[in-house]
Parts: sequence; C-alpha cells; structure tokens
Amino acid sequence: MKIEKNSAVTLRYTVSEITGKLLEESKEPMSYLHGGYGNTFAKIEEALEGKEAGYQATIELQPEDAFGARNEALLQTIPKKQFPPGVKIGGQLEGRDESGHTIVFTVLKIKGDTVYLDGNHPLAGKPLRFGLKVLEVRPATEEEVAHGHVHGAHGHHH
Repeated sequence: MKIEKNSAVTLRYTVSEITGKLLEESKEPMSYLHGGYGNTFAKIEEALEGKEAGYQATIELQPEDAFGARNEALLQTIPKKQFPPGVKIGGQLEGRDESGHTIVFTVLKIKGDTVYLDGNHPLAGKPLRFGLKVLEVRPATEEEVAHGHVHGAHGHHH
C-alpha cells in the first residue's frame, strides 16, 4: 500500500545535525496518521507521500520546516527565590506565555540570585537531517481519522 491521506504509517527515524552528529534515534517504531494532521513535520509527510513499506530516505529540514527559528523573546530570567528547589542546569520547568499556552523552559544557568531560562525547543534554529525507514503502511481506522492520530502499539493510547 502506498502512503496517502489517512494512512497509518509506522517508521523508525534518526535525527542528526547537518554535520552528521546523531541527536536522537527511535528506540521503538513510531506511528503517525498521514495527511496533514500535524503528527509529523509537513516536509517529512511530503517526502513519504506515495511511498511504500521498505522505503528509506534521508531528508534535510531547515529550522522553519522543523522546530522553528530561535525566538530570543523566549529567553527569560527569574529570581532564584521563585525557582523550585531541586531543579538543576539543563532541567526543565513548565510556564505559560501571555496567551496562557504552556511553554517548557530549560534552565540555562544559575548566576547569583538569577536563573536564566530558555523557552525555545532545544533544536530550534538548527537545520536537521532525518533518516527515515518505513516499516508498515495500512489504512487508518475511522476512529483514528476521527481522533486525528494513530492508536495502538506505536501510536496514541487512550
């Protein structure tokens, strides 16, 4: 079966810097609902459209097609006295933006009474190389299409 809208696609992936440095490798296969549901990057869907199980590809994505450009407005400082105990440099905290959306902040450094936080995704601003191997393609169920994601072993669990 070819990958098309409302296909459930199972794949393995790697994410590397353009230099080749491996950043992430799927330990388990990942499944997503193909067809513009926002379950993976649009450029990855575009590269996989019409392909079948067994297809392998390496694609490069610019920051705007992956985790976005860095937004310097997401760099913040907070007084150390407002900082939860036990969180270290590299740790993460949840916060909210002006619109009430949840943002995950990474602790960059702690200097004196000030904690420096970054609300950008750690891979924001970086061009990335994705290695993809399609393991399985099947028609999505009506329930999966209605929910907008794949259910089951490598997808979403309710």
